[in-house]
Amino acid sequence: MRKKEAKKRPLLPDPKFNDQLVTRFVNNLMWDGKKSIAFKIFYDAIAIIEERKEDDQKSALEIWKDGLSNVMPHVEVRSRRVGGATFQIPMQIRPDRKVSLAMKWLISFSRKRNEKSMALRLANEVLAAAKEEGAAVKKRQDTHKMAEANKAFSHFRF
Repeated sequence: MRKKEAKKRPLLPDPKFNDQLVTRFVNNLMWDGKKSIAFKIFYDAIAIIEERKEDDQKSALEIWKDGLSNVMPHVEVRSRRVGGATFQIPMQIRPDRKVSLAMKWLISFSRKRNEKSMALRLANEVLAAAKEEGAAVKKRQDTHKMAEANKAFSHFRF
């Protein structure tokens, strides 16, 4: 028999914006437990977004949240073996997993960019995602295309 599911630990909101989503993002951004460096990278990226933004009505944090929501996938494909064959089955994603996938994609694609500092890379990727362009948004579109292409196997869902 399996043990009961682990409880979600509460996250402390970040000191500047008082937002738990920011803390979650910074925890994904962090390497080797260097949280203060991760916070510095994030806040520098937000400052870069603040000076580069076009419209005056949105704050940099709202632009970041828009970019994050533009990267969030709604469906994904999961592998499932049926009768000796492996099928890619499209499935809905839990809201919690949507957010974490979006964060991971945004961070990983900003790390692959060619700007000077990580803060600059992150800022540019977030600005691109807010405009629905960039590598992270392309990853979401590819995931949706893959799910659409395998829609015929959706009856294998468990």
